[in-house]
Amino acid sequence: MQPILTSFLAKVYLNETLSKFQWIGILLGFSGAIIIIISDLVSGLTIVAFFAGIVGLVSSSLGIIWQKKIGSDLPLAENNFLQALSAAIFHLILALCFENFFINFSNDFILAMSWQIFAISLGAFLILMWLLANKKANETSTLFFLIPPISALLAFLILNETFTSYDFLGLFLSCLGVFMVSKKKIKI
Repeated sequence: MQPILTSFLAKVYLNETLSKFQWIGILLGFSGAIIIIISDLVSGLTIVAFFAGIVGLVSSSLGIIWQKKIGSDLPLAENNFLQALSAAIFHLILALCFENFFINFSNDFILAMSWQIFAISLGAFLILMWLLANKKANETSTLFFLIPPISALLAFLILNETFTSYDFLGLFLSCLGVFMVSKKKIKI
């Protein structure tokens, strides 16, 4: 739902538009993601996880619109620093309220933290900020349709989970949808 909500918000706040062909791409991307999500729902979804998803949906859509509207003038390094600092402050407050401060500095912990710091915090955020600076918000957010199918594929490759025909169909539709949105020259 995040790319759909972002596309509507981008129309209202950023005056970004999509062609009918791109809207078909968004619907295909959504269909692919929803096929995979529904196949996972069969195995059980808690109400807390559902509402966490809703909060994430609204937060990420508003964040992308806000970033595109006010953050495009900042250099990527400064932008990434401000994002990391605000997230650190928010999570420090949560940790002070709900956590005990014990860290087991094992090899697994160091490897996981290194991945989070370098690949996610630096790499992925820099790519996202670059995309928002150089592409439309609704085109950038459409890439989020690829998260469920790519996660299912990685779970198959790394965790030996099953990759069903529904997962393959979802991957195909999501990729096709993202391709259609990125090819804005075609009009219906």
